Amino acid sequence: MHTVTTVAELRQQINTWKSQGKKIVLVPTMGNLHNGHLMLMKHARRCGDKTVCSIFVNALQFDRSGDLKDYPRTPEQDLAALQDENVNLVFMPDHEEVYSEVYKPKQEIPKHALNEQLCGKYRPGYFDGIVEVVARLFHIVNPDVAVFGEKDYQQLIIIKRLVQDMGFPIKIEQVATQREEDGLAYSSRNSYLRTEERAKAKYIYETLLEIKTQINSGSRDFGTLEKRAVEQLTMVGFRPDYVAVLDARNLAITTYDTDYIVVLVAAWLGKARLIDNILLRTR
Repeated sequence: MHTVTTVAELRQQINTWKSQGKKIVLVPTMGNLHNGHLMLMKHARRCGDKTVCSIFVNALQFDRSGDLKDYPRTPEQDLAALQDENVNLVFMPDHEEVYSEVYKPKQEIPKHALNEQLCGKYRPGYFDGIVEVVARLFHIVNPDVAVFGEKDYQQLIIIKRLVQDMGFPIKIEQVATQREEDGLAYSSRNSYLRTEERAKAKYIYETLLEIKTQINSGSRDFGTLEKRAVEQLTMVGFRPDYVAVLDARNLAITTYDTDYIVVLVAAWLGKARLIDNILLRTR
């Protein structure tokens, strides 16, 4: 496994592989890798010939300076885990390397209302920071495929739109949310939970499952389902930002005829802001 910190080093290796006809797969991460990330690496190996993992804590997507400072960084453990997953190349640049004017996309990145809803409403500028860094990484790495998890579902939909709008010749692969035994989705922010909070955290997934059961049983009063879920989470100690039942294809308002649904939730538990979702088809 090669580890590089500069774009020059990265491109030298990428160009060599491209000249050999190799298919390049990128998995962007912010490090502090867990089992969810490692499943992305496993999937990436099935999508191409060479797997590139970027580890870069992107300052532009943090709306609070304290959050950026506290974000867990575990580079030694990350590299050991990536070695075990047979990742071919790890890109670990600093901020100046990624945000050099040289690597700015030539066309302006479109902004969409989608960036401002759900998590974008509660974290102003968050998705603007994500699309900026993802566009730069796509420009720098020039992958054939990029792999993202479904846990950050709004991010996934936004990135798919980014690829379409910018005309990147990149296939986006999505991987199902990976969960701990009690259903809590793997997340770097789970480390913020205290022992008593960790015991409660499972209720997020249980709430999603309850909504799924109601919809599968024929309920289409989505507003009531959302309101009831917020009340239930509040009762057990969460501070919910939202619970939303939306069209899974584009995060549009759900109607009675919507057949592919995503139920999304974001809620605070102590100092941890947890997000999760569940996908379901009604026919």
